[in-house]
Amino acid sequence: MARPAAEVSRKDGLGPRVLSALVMAPVALAAVYFGNPYFEVLVAVAAGILAWEWVRLCAEGHTGPALWLSVAGCVAAVAAAGLQQVAAGFVILAGTVAAVLLTAVLAGGMLRRRRLWLAAGIPYVGVPCVAAVWLRADPDHGLTWIVWLFLIIWTADIGAYVSGRLIGGPKLAPALSPNKTWAGLGGAVAGAALAGAAVAWAAGAAGPAGLVALAALMGAVEQGGDLVESAIKRRFGAKDSSNLIPGHGGLFDRVDGLIAAIAVTALILSLGTGKVALW
Repeated sequence: MARPAAEVSRKDGLGPRVLSALVMAPVALAAVYFGNPYFEVLVAVAAGILAWEWVRLCAEGHTGPALWLSVAGCVAAVAAAGLQQVAAGFVILAGTVAAVLLTAVLAGGMLRRRRLWLAAGIPYVGVPCVAAVWLRADPDHGLTWIVWLFLIIWTADIGAYVSGRLIGGPKLAPALSPNKTWAGLGGAVAGAALAGAAVAWAAGAAGPAGLVALAALMGAVEQGGDLVESAIKRRFGAKDSSNLIPGHGGLFDRVDGLIAAIAVTALILSLGTGKVALW
């Protein structure tokens, strides 16, 4: 059973955090650069890990078949998207939701009580992962979009941390995250906008103002994604989504803002032609 957040203390120091980042970042960037099939494999692995963390968090160890159904469904949806069958990926996610609900009801006990939470993890994990594959598959600007998203989210995270530490001030949402401040939100938005401007300039974008505005929005979305995960962890009395990454907690703890930004970016683009006009 997950321990209350107040009883959880992270003993990992700066060394493990830096080492983990040095190992993970080059792998992720290489997969992004080389694209299919490396990026799809990376996203599929991430989807499986995120689904695993979600079920373990929500079910507090009483996982049952819901765990492997969730993992298999999210991985299969990413695989379908990698084969350019995005619609099939969403159908797989919908079927997985139904299967998880059914197995949780049949299992009874805690799984039955948590069935809606367990099922909610499928779209929460699967939709951004399918969206990431869809974005990267754009033959003209897929690489640029993913690099753009990585850079603005990393910069937003740094901007939030620096502004929050240096300025402090009123808390953003103390009931959800006691450390986040309005200054941190401003730093995230400003950092994301600067990173978006830099990428737009480097890529020779035709619509840089639009990209900068979109980047600033993603800075706010990144903070929102972080708050959502904080609220979920607080709901289940956990400090981290898992102990998978030394010094970092779980994968969810690293990509909560990124998956939110990917989902929103893909939604905005899907409302148009599906292509990127701003570059």
